[in-house]
Amino acid sequence: MSRIASLPLALDRMADPTVPRRSVSLGEGRSLAYAEAGEGPPLVLIHGTLLALEDMWLALEPRLSRHHRVIAVDRPGHGLSARHRLVDASPWRQATLIHEALQSLGIERPIVIGHSFGGTVALCYGLLFPEETAGLLALAPLCFPEIRLEQILFGPRFTPGLGEMIGPLLAGTSDPTLLPLLWRAIFLPQIMPEAVAKSFPFALASGPERMIAEGEDALSVWPALSRAALSYTRCTVPVGILGGTADLVVNNALQGALAARAIPQARFDWVPGAGHMLHHFHQDTVAAAVDRLAGRLP
Repeated sequence: MSRIASLPLALDRMADPTVPRRSVSLGEGRSLAYAEAGEGPPLVLIHGTLLALEDMWLALEPRLSRHHRVIAVDRPGHGLSARHRLVDASPWRQATLIHEALQSLGIERPIVIGHSFGGTVALCYGLLFPEETAGLLALAPLCFPEIRLEQILFGPRFTPGLGEMIGPLLAGTSDPTLLPLLWRAIFLPQIMPEAVAKSFPFALASGPERMIAEGEDALSVWPALSRAALSYTRCTVPVGILGGTADLVVNNALQGALAARAIPQARFDWVPGAGHMLHHFHQDTVAAAVDRLAGRLP
């Protein structure tokens, strides 16, 4: 059996959240769903593409909540968080909505940890709110514009009218085959952990509305990352970036490693042998990077 087909996944399974959530109203129909555990300095976890907060929670909460108050969020438009069509897709806008929710929860100067597209959101958060950010840790982040597969796969759903027409059609035809393949593929060259395959609520990372949001996200990154690239040299927040040497989804040499050279207080570290979902296999490495940002390690 191939590595990519070794675990059965189904979109109609795990429709309910694995992790209990609360929700913050952001007005005008917007909301941010979150989960939290632990005590201590706050850490905010932001998931990537085709995922929900369970991804970061299952991988990192048991390790990080030993010394921190851990808050994991469903990015706006994903999981159980609600956003507005067309206007809330940019990682800059998502960072702003997350900041508004954290303010309403009384969370001050968190370390923000983001994976992949969530790493982009984390970088935008630090650039927008430097005085209110203790540090940033980006795991395999997108930092510069490039052509992405998700722009081809989901970009057409961005178009008003067309997205609403083809979204339900694709959700009942191609998505049940396509999405499980993508979920498995993002873990390569590792295999999706059995605990994730059994516990992740795949239904919360699929469906017509969330796939429209994925299309909006995919097409928002070019202008957003162009703006970010022009801002890196002015970043005043300590930044850690981790990238796997075997990542098949993001070219970390041309993304995180290059961004770290532009950001004044940034450190990039390779994670040998790790693929894109490095946080599921290298929790101690992630925890050590958090400790450096918190001043507990040099």
